Amino acid sequence: MQISGTIALVTGANRGLGRQFAVQLLERGATKVYATARRPELVDIPGVEVLSLDITDPASVAAAAEATGDVNLLVNNAGVATGSGLVTGDLDGLHREMDINFWGTLSVIRAFAPQLAGGGILNVLSTLSWIGFDGSGGYAASKSAQWSLTNGVRLELAGQGTHVTGLHLGAADTDMTAGYDVPKAHASVIVKAGLDGLEAGAWEVLADEWTRVAKASLAGDPKAYYSNPYDIFAQK
Repeated sequence: MQISGTIALVTGANRGLGRQFAVQLLERGATKVYATARRPELVDIPGVEVLSLDITDPASVAAAAEATGDVNLLVNNAGVATGSGLVTGDLDGLHREMDINFWGTLSVIRAFAPQLAGGGILNVLSTLSWIGFDGSGGYAASKSAQWSLTNGVRLELAGQGTHVTGLHLGAADTDMTAGYDVPKAHASVIVKAGLDGLEAGAWEVLADEWTRVAKASLAGDPKAYYSNPYDIFAQK
């Protein structure tokens, strides 16, 4: 789909990738960009229309859908990583990751689907949809579920002409990854890759080398990367 002339809505637009999405959508000629956030007062992007949206609150999601009515491009960027392990990690953190990354994304898609006929959806996913490391269990499980969600809604919305793209990335240099000492891409590079893929009609965008190697590794023995997933990048 062509971004120029679209009316877009971005979740989690107050910082990081979400802020970059809103900025680049305007630069690419979107007619209107709804920049949404749980705390809308933190959105500081000239030219956007700011909306309050907590994707875990059904009433908030319904209100946002009712307040717009004209969205034909939805960017599901809002997400959270709590660092909770599955076995002994904080259970509230695990629930929060699934509530935001999976259920919240699905809630927004369900609410906005009628507006998106003939339009598009871009879901921000992760390399951890496919691999993981100790301490990432909750986040990885939620992103794996979100990947499956992305593939499922693509099939269900095809009949109304809604294109769905999944954007996978390893790590972008944002607040979410500030505590991790790993190679990080600039947020603007990741966002450009995602929007380029959407315009090209891609079903899936692998935004960096980390992600491309991880996806290719799925065809092999999981022992090759699950003992230490970073080893697969050291071999390149």
